[in-house]
Amino acid sequence: MAQKPKAPAPAAARSRARPSRAAASASTASGREDPAGRPVYLVDGTRTPFLRARGKPGPFTPVDLAVQCGRPLLARQPFPSETFDMVILGCVNVIADEMNPARVAALRLGMGAAMPAFTVQINCGSGMQSIDTAFRMIELGKADVILAGGAEALSHSPLVLSQEATKWFARFATEKTAWGRTAALAAFRPEMAKPVIGLERGLTDPMTELNMGQTAEVIGHIFGITRKAADAYALESHLRLSQAHKEGFLDGELIPAVSRDGTLYDHDDGVRPDTSMEKLASLKPVFEKPYGNVTAGNSSQITDGASWVILASEEAVKRHKLRPLARIVDAEWSALDPSIMGLGPTLCCTALLKRRGLTREDIDLWELNEAFAAQVLACLAAWEDEEYCRDVLGLDGVFGPIDRDRLNVDGGAISLGHPVGASGNRIVLHLVNAMRRLGLKRGMATECIGGGQGGAMLLEVV
Repeated sequence: MAQKPKAPAPAAARSRARPSRAAASASTASGREDPAGRPVYLVDGTRTPFLRARGKPGPFTPVDLAVQCGRPLLARQPFPSETFDMVILGCVNVIADEMNPARVAALRLGMGAAMPAFTVQINCGSGMQSIDTAFRMIELGKADVILAGGAEALSHSPLVLSQEATKWFARFATEKTAWGRTAALAAFRPEMAKPVIGLERGLTDPMTELNMGQTAEVIGHIFGITRKAADAYALESHLRLSQAHKEGFLDGELIPAVSRDGTLYDHDDGVRPDTSMEKLASLKPVFEKPYGNVTAGNSSQITDGASWVILASEEAVKRHKLRPLARIVDAEWSALDPSIMGLGPTLCCTALLKRRGLTREDIDLWELNEAFAAQVLACLAAWEDEEYCRDVLGLDGVFGPIDRDRLNVDGGAISLGHPVGASGNRIVLHLVNAMRRLGLKRGMATECIGGGQGGAMLLEVV
């Protein structure tokens, strides 16, 4: 890891993170100091291959992905689909033909007309929010079995008209006379026909006007993350995911998908096992030209994908003879200045561990969503910065280093892709599977969230 610069860099992070109260207190809106609800278990889950967007709509819409992922998952359960109490799906870029994609997916999955279903949206945290919402409902005794997921088809993000073009069309449509319509036509200019890329606007924070890549540049600068360190992290992500595919670590978790034209998609197609430091070094900065450190090679990929998990109460586990994979212990949501949104995991993870009386050493495995290599490395650096840990996280000393052998052990969004509504769900599912494979007990899944937030979920293998 690159050496972080000395002050005033940590001070910049402190001043921007200070408005968040979540990390400074063990009691927050999303949790209680002494939760006493029913145990909630993750009993199964699947995801589709994550497919890179290639400049045109991909083979699947968000609901297509949710259905492709959900059918084999439901088919292998020992109870009928109508047993579920509800369906919750995270989705950010909802397309016009699939309003409330959770409900559309539930119906297409044959779960019955009486199945309640709703969609949640908290940007990158949507897929994890679906799990947390289901967790709280089961914990409180309001449900016993819930299907919670996330689906995103970023390749289907719409092209939208500029405000100028929208006003022109509105004027033309409301003109009542031939002379008025003629005058409106005369005012039309060819550049009005050029659409605005919806995804580009969606990945730009409306308060700071910084896109997500620029926020990664900001925190990378604050904590001195070099281009070489970011590229090395990206290379490691690709090599780890490639190895996971080769070794069969994703078997049962990753379910092949078949498009309407019969094409089979059976692997994550963004992984580049043949990449190298030389190839990564040849890429130019994308967001801060010409001197930035964030490139297409050390950023998460624009991707389509879906993920589902099944949560069940203890009563449902016994009734249906289910095999719990892990118990969901708790979850935490935090917020901070949108310009440094990538530091969100440091807040929510620290607050969650505080509330549970745990420390970094108590966590056996970590999944930290790889929005950008610089963002992941900045979080790791912040947790080792004494001033940041004291002034922002409210710790007496440093949080401490996270062993890279316990972090994103099978790669992450840099090699896998980041379908924003699905990623939070996928990291929870994979964390559980990886812990069971490695014989580990306790894990933390966490992510930064566009708009200046962070989410974390604590799980224990049973």
